[in-house]
Amino acid sequence: MTIALCLVGIGPSPAQQITEKPTLPPVAMQQQIEKLAEAVTLEEAEVKSSQQQIQALREQVAALQEQLAASRASPTAPSSQAGDNPVGRLSAAVDALHEQQDLQQSEIATHEQTKVESASKFPVKLTGLILMNAFTNSTGVDVIQSPTLATGGAGTTGITLRQTILGLDARGPHLFGANTSADVRVDFFGGLGQANYAAEGGTARLRTAHVDLAWKQTRAFVEMDRPIISPNTPSSLTAVAQPALAWSGNLWNWVPQIGVEQSVKLDPSSSMKVEAAVADVPDPPTIGVSTSAPPAASLAEQSRWPGSEARIGYSRENGLEVGAAGYFSPHSAGKDFRFDAWAATIDYRVPLIAHLEASGSLYRGLGLGGLGGGAFKDYVYSQPGNNYSYRPLDDVGGWTQLKARATERIEFNTAFGIDNAFSSELKQYTAGGSANYQNMARNATLFTNVIFSPTAYTLFSFEYRRIDTSAASGSHLLANIYGVAAGYRF
Repeated sequence: MTIALCLVGIGPSPAQQITEKPTLPPVAMQQQIEKLAEAVTLEEAEVKSSQQQIQALREQVAALQEQLAASRASPTAPSSQAGDNPVGRLSAAVDALHEQQDLQQSEIATHEQTKVESASKFPVKLTGLILMNAFTNSTGVDVIQSPTLATGGAGTTGITLRQTILGLDARGPHLFGANTSADVRVDFFGGLGQANYAAEGGTARLRTAHVDLAWKQTRAFVEMDRPIISPNTPSSLTAVAQPALAWSGNLWNWVPQIGVEQSVKLDPSSSMKVEAAVADVPDPPTIGVSTSAPPAASLAEQSRWPGSEARIGYSRENGLEVGAAGYFSPHSAGKDFRFDAWAATIDYRVPLIAHLEASGSLYRGLGLGGLGGGAFKDYVYSQPGNNYSYRPLDDVGGWTQLKARATERIEFNTAFGIDNAFSSELKQYTAGGSANYQNMARNATLFTNVIFSPTAYTLFSFEYRRIDTSAASGSHLLANIYGVAAGYRF
């Protein structure tokens, strides 16, 4: 199934999404341009007037200085008190006019700033985050630049800028009475993540994309983003290429979706939101398969039925948000192997005392590898003789985070997540493929970080992460991850 994709994407905390203003029709836009031109002309006139006032004040200051010098030479001249010094008053007035002139010139420069131009002639804005990550991994991990599970072996240390994000935001014409907008985000993590989610060579990779039609309380969308059943995401600047707690209770995978959203105002301080969408859910990573090979149809695509998801949420103006959602997607690999992937989820965001906030998500389902759960897989299999025996995997998991905002510029985050496939189901089968993924039963991650934003455009962070990966046999591997991040947002 092929679905047009559109722009999240950055979205939570100082780090990872933008609300666009309504777009005017052409006639109204021309009127606005004319008004803007009049405003610029008026600003220029005020600047010219300010310059004339400054020149006049300078002449008065020079004359008063001459009078002051003459009065000082005369023994009978009364001395002025400091607070009544006309020279001081005029100097202060000149300084104030200088400041006003600088402000007006800055406003004119803003009006005349060159914007990104598109073929449609509608507004387009370039945005992004240049992000440097330095890391130390105590033992072996799956992807050293952004680890999600422990593999054992030697540790690693390095620096990367491949988690840098570039994006475009666009506004379009009114359509059917709705404001239209679009955005897209890419990074440079291609070839470094799991096989099915990346291109080769560390090249540009599509992350998220959205196209929206927004009415007053209704939104229709085509997008590639995290599933609507899992709207929350943990806060991290060191785990951006794959969101924090990916494969550890965070159903994150960016999925093509087509859907609609309806908001209902319950009272002045609370509202409800209902969302529904169809989705093309990919298969989980296929380890050892070359990414240069032609892509095969996923199990969901082979079923010839799209996945479906729905969510109902309640929110209040104080920041409280809770929601319940469901997901269903038929999967097929021929007439001998079919199963229905499903999930039931609960998500929450709860303001606590002072500047504390708790958020997270919980789920229970089957065949959740394509959404970022299921211990990296949808099913396990065995091969007695020439016959295959398949078993879709049940799965349970979730995550929770505590956020403390010390000031507007500093926040502290601590989070824990776990994804747990049922070991009783795994032990009955001889897993194929990579042992790191196919034999894994549980993956748990704990992290704590501080994120500092000294300005609206700069970000710094230090993070400690601990990954605990367990195989079906019960043995487990540990990895301690130390990361430093520095970013410039534009």
